[in-house]
Amino acid sequence: MDSLRFFLVRRRVLFLLLLVASAVGTSRAREAQPLPPVATAVAGKAGSSSRRAPERHGLSLDFYAKSCPAVDQIVANVTAARFRDFPAAGPGVLRLLHHDCFVEGCDASILIAPTADVAGGAAASPPKAGGPFYPVKKGRKDSKVSLAGKVRGSLPRANSTVDELLRVFAAKGLDAGDLVALSGAHTVGFAHCVHVLGRIYDFRGTRRPDPLMDARLVKALRMSCPSSGGSSRVVVPFDVSTPFQFDHAYYANLQARLGLLASDQALFLDARTRPIVEELAADKARFFQAFVASMDRMGSIRIKKGKKGEVRKVCSQHLL
Repeated sequence: MDSLRFFLVRRRVLFLLLLVASAVGTSRAREAQPLPPVATAVAGKAGSSSRRAPERHGLSLDFYAKSCPAVDQIVANVTAARFRDFPAAGPGVLRLLHHDCFVEGCDASILIAPTADVAGGAAASPPKAGGPFYPVKKGRKDSKVSLAGKVRGSLPRANSTVDELLRVFAAKGLDAGDLVALSGAHTVGFAHCVHVLGRIYDFRGTRRPDPLMDARLVKALRMSCPSSGGSSRVVVPFDVSTPFQFDHAYYANLQARLGLLASDQALFLDARTRPIVEELAADKARFFQAFVASMDRMGSIRIKKGKKGEVRKVCSQHLL
């Protein structure tokens, strides 16, 4: 039985990472190159009998202590191997978890292939990029549906204002500190050119670049992202200084007007979030601490309980 559980968990992790890698990893050698250098300062079902109290489906670090005690090591081993082969898969899994939790809660509804706990565990496994490791609470149930219509309005946009960002995060029970800390995930990974074309060519209909973006970054981005006719698959790094290193350079970039997305740069421009950006830019250990705490809070958004969720045994289909 233990060997079967090992196989099932390992298969789920591999399937998840293969899907992420196929989306963002296969073109990395040709299209995900760093930009030219830019100087910077930088489970239980509720009981139906009246004679017993209903069980609480809570999250805990030892949820699988009896049924699958090696789950953390299984996930860590598989993800570490996959990240070595596809470095871009690490940021991809972080993004996947964020999108999953913000759309109908942390329930694996954003992608049917994995389970909610596997997605959370994979995101916490360090991709050899220098980021913090943290233990993930487990016990999430998986969604029975996956609807694209649920996404709209649940996720921040590349040009969201701070007001819009705060509203989206507040709707999930998160505050400004969580917003800034979780945005630090953009210290690694890439964005498609379509998300920056407006900033570098026609900011707010002016036919000029965003005046708040450093001119050197504008020039570098234009080399990779032509105004028209470019490949829709080309990507550029969120962090122009250390795109493959999980550190706090993202915040120093914002201070130097080197934020890639308008929603990133806005965090330094707004008086409500600037002090948090400055605090995390000054102290990597503080950023790691804040990031782990916010990831833990995000991982608890709208956990499914009782009959509202399921535990997928075959990851590619629902239990109906």
